[in-house]
Amino acid sequence: MAARDEEKTILLSADGWEGGDKTSPPSIWRGKHLLLAMAILFTELCERLTYYSVTANMVLFCTSVLELETTTAASVSLRFTGTVFIIPVIGGYIADTLAGKYNTILGSGLIYVLGLFLLPASAMNYENWFGSDGDGSSYDLSTEMRRVYYFMGLVFVAIGTGGIKANVGPFGAQQVEDLGPEAVQSFFNWFYWFINAGSFVAFLGVAYVQQNISFSLGYLIPFISMILALVIFVAVKSKYKQRPPGGSIIVDSLGVCCAAGCRNFDKARNTSGGKYKDEFVDGVVAVLRIIPVFLLIILYWAIYSQMQSTFFLQGERMDAKIGRVTMPIAVLNVFNTIIILILIPIMDRIIYPFLARHNRSPTHLQRIAFGFILSALSVLVAGILEIYRKKDIENNGYIQQKLASDTFNASQISIFAQVPEFALVGASEVFASVSGLEFAYSQAPSFMQGLVMGLFLMMSGLGNYVSEAILEIVKEASGTKPPDAWFPEEMNDGKTEYLFFMLAGLMAANTIVFIIVAYFYKYREPEEQQILEIDKTVDVDKPPAYDSVGHGFDNRGYYKGEPECTKL
Repeated sequence: MAARDEEKTILLSADGWEGGDKTSPPSIWRGKHLLLAMAILFTELCERLTYYSVTANMVLFCTSVLELETTTAASVSLRFTGTVFIIPVIGGYIADTLAGKYNTILGSGLIYVLGLFLLPASAMNYENWFGSDGDGSSYDLSTEMRRVYYFMGLVFVAIGTGGIKANVGPFGAQQVEDLGPEAVQSFFNWFYWFINAGSFVAFLGVAYVQQNISFSLGYLIPFISMILALVIFVAVKSKYKQRPPGGSIIVDSLGVCCAAGCRNFDKARNTSGGKYKDEFVDGVVAVLRIIPVFLLIILYWAIYSQMQSTFFLQGERMDAKIGRVTMPIAVLNVFNTIIILILIPIMDRIIYPFLARHNRSPTHLQRIAFGFILSALSVLVAGILEIYRKKDIENNGYIQQKLASDTFNASQISIFAQVPEFALVGASEVFASVSGLEFAYSQAPSFMQGLVMGLFLMMSGLGNYVSEAILEIVKEASGTKPPDAWFPEEMNDGKTEYLFFMLAGLMAANTIVFIIVAYFYKYREPEEQQILEIDKTVDVDKPPAYDSVGHGFDNRGYYKGEPECTKL
């Protein structure tokens, strides 16, 4: 989903919005660099198409083919996504210390393919292929065996995509870094675009095949797509620039914490007799100061994960037809992506520069807080829609809607009434997720940024687990029997709007705590100040210094907009 890859926002933020020439094309798009960049970009497109094809209709597959309860299916989806965003920490460690990025990506891809082979195997109707034996017994799989195949497949897919996620972006940037920071930024921007292209095809095309034709064919597509990704990736192996594995910054960071007893970090410094350089210890301390902010972002990702769980369940019980065509429920994720693609350029090129010219630029933490508010509004809107959806069934009756092999009693309200809740989540991502990683990158030294990326992805994974925990607590507290259950097996008979309102309240409380933490947080001086060698004696109100591409910075390193003339 548009979480999505959180990773998408991560990539946008890797070089920040506050530097780099966004108007002139870098020299990435020529010769050997073009070949390597395009190989990795198309590899990522195929891999993201694969991943989102697996997750798009996961809840529907679990209920219609595996015959799981609705609430159990939602838990499966949340656990899978949570695991996918925690494994990159392990994938990054393996690449850094043992195998290198290329070998880790390739090995993860092969594990990925094994899992993708098991998914269509779990969905296939074997009786159509092999018929039955002489005594009339079917050769088809039992539901229990389908579950075994499917869950084994998900384990391999999680390992595979987690290993790739941690390494493919940095490996691609490594191929063009000798062209300068503008080329790296351009690569990441296109990397983000290809991620969106893959997710768009998955949510709109593959999800339709799975829901309206067959899951066996719908899961065969990502299997083929991942094989194609590996073929493209390996095709230019001899031309990749590779680095041998070295030490792990995670292990070294833990060593600093152990040496310091997590209190007196001076003990770990070379100057105090410790084994670690002072600069490295300072970096560990800077990352630890970011942790409270990251912990408060976990609940944001729990709200975000409702798109794949409760929002999806709500959509199954609304009219999904346009004319005679039944749209895939997962198509609503496209609106999440659309709002991101629209809002990011507006904020980047219009709103933020306008605020900067009037000295009203919001801080990173202020932007994150605004994103939190938008996410709270998304579940609030979902709760209001749930009230009207059930009133429509009560007043006008329901329509029987068949999705895959399941039939739902659905409201006559169109599924596109959900667009505001998905769009609000997408808008919140522009502020909470993008600004969150921008904040982390600006507050950690450059040699710690890889660790910060892993931690940021981990927060997203933990958010999915927190979401599942909330649903389980709600089930225990309110029961599972209608009409009092907040999260019953059949949403039409319960009070799921209370669940949505509770999530909105939790997010509001989380935002208040976040604002308090943000108020007392002291920003670390940005590294741009050192890179640009700006004289600290310069008054902030005087004309700013300029970097090599003409962007202005004051003596604190803060971006001050485009200069009237460029100082080369």
